[in-house]
Amino acid sequence: MTTQTTAPETPRQAATGKHAGLIGLPPALGRALATGGGALTVVSTFLAWTWTADFPGDLTVYGYPGGLQVLVLISGALTTLFGLASHGVKGLGWLTPAGADSALKLAALGAFGTTWFTIIAISTQLGGLVNLEPGAYLAALTTLTAALGALALPFTWPEREPADPDDSTWEQFTHHTRGTWSIVKTAFTTGPSTPARTLPGYAEILIIVATLAIGLTVFTYGIGTEYDELFIGFLITAGFGIAATAKAGLVGRVTTVTTKHRTVTMIGAFVAAAAFPFTQSDDQYATIGVYILIFATVALGLNIVVGLAGLLDLGYVAFLGVGAYTAAMVSGSPSSPFDLQLPFWLSALLGAAVAMVFGVIIGAPTLRLRGDYLAIVTLGFGEIFRLAVLNMDGTSGPDITNGSNGISSIPNLNILGFDFGEEHTIAGFTIARFANYFLLMLVITLIVVIVFQRSSDSRIGRAWIAIREDETAALAMGINGFRVKLIAFALGAALAGLAGTVQAHVTYTVTPEQYQFAHVVPPNSAFLLAAVVLGGMGTISGPLVGAALLYLIPAKLQFLDDLQLFAFGLALVLLMRFRPEGLIPNRRRQLEFHEETEAPTVLGKAGA
Repeated sequence: MTTQTTAPETPRQAATGKHAGLIGLPPALGRALATGGGALTVVSTFLAWTWTADFPGDLTVYGYPGGLQVLVLISGALTTLFGLASHGVKGLGWLTPAGADSALKLAALGAFGTTWFTIIAISTQLGGLVNLEPGAYLAALTTLTAALGALALPFTWPEREPADPDDSTWEQFTHHTRGTWSIVKTAFTTGPSTPARTLPGYAEILIIVATLAIGLTVFTYGIGTEYDELFIGFLITAGFGIAATAKAGLVGRVTTVTTKHRTVTMIGAFVAAAAFPFTQSDDQYATIGVYILIFATVALGLNIVVGLAGLLDLGYVAFLGVGAYTAAMVSGSPSSPFDLQLPFWLSALLGAAVAMVFGVIIGAPTLRLRGDYLAIVTLGFGEIFRLAVLNMDGTSGPDITNGSNGISSIPNLNILGFDFGEEHTIAGFTIARFANYFLLMLVITLIVVIVFQRSSDSRIGRAWIAIREDETAALAMGINGFRVKLIAFALGAALAGLAGTVQAHVTYTVTPEQYQFAHVVPPNSAFLLAAVVLGGMGTISGPLVGAALLYLIPAKLQFLDDLQLFAFGLALVLLMRFRPEGLIPNRRRQLEFHEETEAPTVLGKAGA
């Protein structure tokens, strides 16, 4: 069992109440209220919440949770488990290796948010509180009790973060500083630290498999939500649930295991993603899945330019358009000016090569600029590309791109006799057109991930990071800054062009409007950059997660209409306020953003 560690209270902290809860209840009573409230929340989900089935999800059944009740059940169960762990129940110490109080707070707030959102939605849609049944009242009371109890818990001292799987230098850094950290930790903890028990290799692999299975389940559930209220409840539950497990230390423990077995993790992640189309009964959600992969792949390519090399590129979506237009012209479209139908592998290589050439042409005269000046030039390139293909209609310019009509009727791919436009039965499962393209795009994504990983770990990747951190110092150390940045620009452009070749066949038509700087429907340059920043610059998994969220959320919240961009902007403001390093940050960048609350505090206490 892991001992909950609390920082010693200094006179200043005692005066400001930093270690006290937000309400004036004793911590023991707060834990009891939170735990009991979580248990009763689970019970409330087995009662009817409304008397009519007009509200989606059928919350009228006793003994069987449905719709949003399932999400409340999950949040209540998490609250109960973390509450029992905070009481020191034997056997639950593994659940909270970094302490239970912070995780209990987040889990209780998640249950409260999902429950009260459901109650407000029922009352609004059905016409008042009179439509609520006893189960809803019980859930409202118990989640409120659990939230108030959790807010009474004290501030807890953060544990050391685990190794970052995308930052090999972190392991070397912690190796040299482990002794100092141990002294600091021993001096400022109230109980003995419990080292993590070493598990056998097969057990660690089982943990990886279970984690990937949970991830696939969560993604499949989120993408398959049938109505708007269920998706909003899913966002609340998933957001607070993941944050709670991260605060408890479970995410860090799993990260350590996946870092140790990186190859197994990558293979398992690929297999889990490949299993997604087989979980769908039709092509509706596979369509969203393939567009998410296209968006994520392009975002990962942009991560080389922005995350590793530190070059702010606001016209990156143009390289996606170059690859798409190139593939469309040589794939047998009747709208193409060229009477060609090349094999896919050749058109994919051609699209990547043409995009790389454009990257070199644009980068050569502009990469001597820095900061805002470079951003303005790249933004101009994106607009120039869009206007150029718009005017190549035979009237304003040469007849190459068919102007605003674009290149249409792009035929489906046929690779080794496998027609991607037809349904196929594999192992008893029938997969349709978009599922076929999902599997193809998954292979492209894997290629881009390998290229990113190998590039970032190479000598040129270290040069990119040096340029990003301090270009003047890097130049003084003998790094050819211009050449290094041009390589990053060209490689990022080639990866975007490769993804564009698949996009052309998926969408049937490529038009100039698809490649604007800002557009309600991603991918575009603004959303691509936001995906990199949201997920975490300089990492592999960060842009993939960021792109998935930025594509999935607008696709599922179309009922907001014009408020989509407002909600998107508000979410980014909150993210920059509370987690500026991104959802899955590079550990070095996380310390840079939070050095005033982490490193100086620790060093100051150690020195004292």
